[in-house]
Order: sequence, then structure tokens, then C-alpha cells
Amino acid sequence: MSGREFFTARTVTEALAGFRPAHRTPVEDVPLAAALHRVPAEPVTAPDPLPGFARSTVDGYAVRAADTYGASDGLPSYVDLLGAVRMGEEPTVAVRPGGCVAMPTGGVLPAGADAVVMVEYTAETMPGTIEITRPVAPGGGVVRADEDVAAGAELVPAGRPLRAPDLGLLAAAGVTNVAVHTRPRVAIISTGDEVVPPQVRSPAPGQVRDATAAALAGLVADAGGEPVLAGIVGDEPGALKARLTEVLPGSDLVVVSAGSSVGTRDETAGAVAAVGEIWCHGLAIKPGKPTLLADCGGIPLIGLPGNPLSALVVFGQVGTPLLWRLSGCQRPPPSPSARARLSRDLASAAGRLDVVQVTVRDGVAEPLFGPSALLSVLTRADGYVLVPEPATGLDAGSEVEVVLYR
Repeated sequence: MSGREFFTARTVTEALAGFRPAHRTPVEDVPLAAALHRVPAEPVTAPDPLPGFARSTVDGYAVRAADTYGASDGLPSYVDLLGAVRMGEEPTVAVRPGGCVAMPTGGVLPAGADAVVMVEYTAETMPGTIEITRPVAPGGGVVRADEDVAAGAELVPAGRPLRAPDLGLLAAAGVTNVAVHTRPRVAIISTGDEVVPPQVRSPAPGQVRDATAAALAGLVADAGGEPVLAGIVGDEPGALKARLTEVLPGSDLVVVSAGSSVGTRDETAGAVAAVGEIWCHGLAIKPGKPTLLADCGGIPLIGLPGNPLSALVVFGQVGTPLLWRLSGCQRPPPSPSARARLSRDLASAAGRLDVVQVTVRDGVAEPLFGPSALLSVLTRADGYVLVPEPATGLDAGSEVEVVLYR
């Protein structure tokens, strides 16, 4: 690309692989109640084995497995009932050859026993005598003391957002606080003399309410960030540079909405160049070509197109992965998806990533088209289909993966 149109243009694949600022958010300790979806800064290991004692997984009878060998409906085994284990208490009775102890699910396995036979395969034929009609192998119906987690083993890894089962496992191990990365602070700056706050009741002709900032704040929060609405900056020379200078020190990521194209009044590139280094200006993506990526003293900056649909599409493809990386996440959680068949042909250009909004009905993905200034295209969509960079399009009837909006 030459002239003023774009410079250092990159594909989205190149951007995701190459634009990797080293900045990471600081670390803080949080209680488990506040740790869901947070990213651990280091692996958390088990101080003790889990569950910590051999326990029954079924209601039944603790036995020596050898005493059940050969048992069947026609030729049962018979053992003496020696006592019972109470939940939450240490057994007061041991299993001897030819004996058994009644067990609740989760009860501590008594000494001498190496298995638990399910109550469904037993009967008390007379007081104190238990009939067994199915054999059980050693270890059957039992969880070992360290079968869930061995002492010193990793409970949760670093760099993966914590899920609800992770919190349960940590609680079981007695871990009540976790060292996690702080939520990235994302300053969102809107630009343009025509942009006014959403609360303006009657915008003047030519003015538009700032819809993009609110939507971007939602995307930031959805990716675990802390959005900070940094206001609207007009087109006067020097204004954006001044605002960037204000917000950069307290931010982990700065997003500038609009002003990244090549019009004579667009100030983003010049202002960013004054406070940082532009990595690329222009992405091979549709919609969203006029996108700017920069490193401002270690703090990444994204300059988004002015059209709302384009801005949100680009942030989803580039900004969200970057945001997870800033929070120390090595394995971002996958988005929900579904397989569907395309209802019509989709044309594309090789070397460009096309993001096509679709509705999904009865396994058929129907593309939605409209100007990139229309947010309603996104609100009507169930998700989107990616036409990969090497492809020149997709044929009607092709099976595609639809990334679904939550």
C-alpha cells in the first residue's frame, strides 16, 4: 500500500502474533468469592492430599474384596455385620476377614477394608448377617486419600481464568485467597466534533450520540477488564495528544474510537506518533480496515474506525485477545460456537479476514449485511462467521463455524 492510504498494514494473523506488548497488570490477592474469571499469576498447589482419607463412593458395606470373590445370585457370599461408619466421624470398628461394616457415601473407609460393595447387591438375610450377590475388586467403590489431588500437585495453573469448579477445588484444599492479575484498566476515548454524550436529548443536525464507547465498555467488561470512559475529544489540533498524555499513566490499554482513517481532519495517527510508536496503521479485515495499533511507552493503544460496527468487530478480533494477554491470560476462554450451513455465497479477497454477521435458524446461517455505521446489524445477529485470510470466499451450503454472542 502506498501514498497516504495506509502504512505498515498487516493481516489480523500478523497482528495477533506480532503485536505483543510486554506490559502485564499487577498482582493482587483476592478471596475466592471474588476470584471467578480472574487469572492466577502463579500455579496454586495443594498443601495436602485430597480428599485426605480413603472414602466410600457408594452406600453399601466395607469389605475385604477377597471375601466377595465368586459371589452370585445363585451362590451368595455371607459376611458378618460388625458395625457402621457415621458421616463426618472416624470409624470406631475395623473389618476383619469374613466381616463387613455398613457405609454411607462419603464415609471414611475403616481399617482392614479394601472395597465397598453397593447396597443394591446385598441383603440382610438375618440380623447381623449380610448376603452379597456380586463380587467387588480391590478399590471398588472407594476413592483413595490422594486420588483427587496428591499433596504438592497443581490445583489450578497460572494464566487460565478461574472457573467455578476451580473455586470448588481450591476451597476443598483450604485455599481461601488467590494471587491474581488485577483487571486491566482500559481508557476509552471518543473523538470527533460531531460526537456528543448519550444523555444529550436533542442532538443538533450533524451530531451523533456516542454509542461506540458504551458498547466498547461492555466488551471490555466481558473480557475481564475495567472500562474507564475518558470522554469525547474534539478535532482541534493537540487535543487528543493532551488527553492521551493524561490517561496513559493510569491505563493498561487505551482505545481511541474514530479518527484512525486517513481523512485530513483525523488526528489519531499524529497524536499517537507524538506519544508512542505506531506498530501498524491498517488491518486487512472487513469491516475495520482503518485500524491503528501502537505501543506508547509499554502501554498498548488501539485506534478504531469511526463506524460503530467496524469498531466493535475489530475490538472483538484484536482488542479482546490483547486484553486477556494483558491480564496474564495464556489460554483465553473459548467463545461458544455452533456448526451451521451457509444460506448463500460469501465473496472475499485473499489476504483479508472477513467477519460476517449471521443469524442462525434450524442449522442455517443467514448473513446480515448493512452499512458499517449501523449497530442494528450487530444487535440482530446471533453470531458471526469468519472467512479466513487465505480464502476467496465461501460457497452456499458450506458447513461453517458460527461464533455465538453470549
